[in-house]
Amino acid sequence: MIRILTVEDDSAISNLIYMTLTDARYECVVATDGEEGMRALDYGDYDLILLDLMLPKISGYELLEYIRRTRQTPVIVISAMNQVSDRIRGLKMGADDYLCKPFQIGELVARVESVLRRTQKQSDIYEIGGATIDTASRRVFVGGEEVFLTTKEFDLLDTLIRNKNIALTREYLYESVWKEDYLGQTRTLDNHIQRLRKKLGWDDKIQTVFRIGYRLYDPDPR
Repeated sequence: MIRILTVEDDSAISNLIYMTLTDARYECVVATDGEEGMRALDYGDYDLILLDLMLPKISGYELLEYIRRTRQTPVIVISAMNQVSDRIRGLKMGADDYLCKPFQIGELVARVESVLRRTQKQSDIYEIGGATIDTASRRVFVGGEEVFLTTKEFDLLDTLIRNKNIALTREYLYESVWKEDYLGQTRTLDNHIQRLRKKLGWDDKIQTVFRIGYRLYDPDPR
């Protein structure tokens, strides 16, 4: 199981991250200040570190410098310091990504998946609900028969797969797939969702989340 260390002193944010990553079947360890984060690093091995910069006792910058001196573990900085100069400093110090607060939880999960794909070379083939999806070749098979999807249908499926069991807002899904601002275009997104459900036989897999958007349900997200 992929193991993620979160170093965050805001209990509301750290609890939200912990619950979200645990629901997504990651093992999540939480440290609430810089010293605790340092101890967690010294006594554990992790596949990814989520690091706040404004920490008590030992700053996130000091921890990031320590991480880069001692290991190759990828780091996503999560910080309210959202000036361009702050992001540049964090990235130059070796962060693999920089996420500004406040953030959508779906965006965090997407960035976690992205960094893990880059650093762990995760499989491009997923098997969910009787379907086999090869994201590298952009081909989908159900019961051994290929199912042909449009470009947007596959992009939408890919976004759902990479955020399995996470409730994604309509805004996030639309902007991720169509690459333009969401202006309430629910019909476009909803129609694509309906076509995916029909083509894949996933009426029970792509779930509507009331007043939020959609979630791809996978009871065995290995």
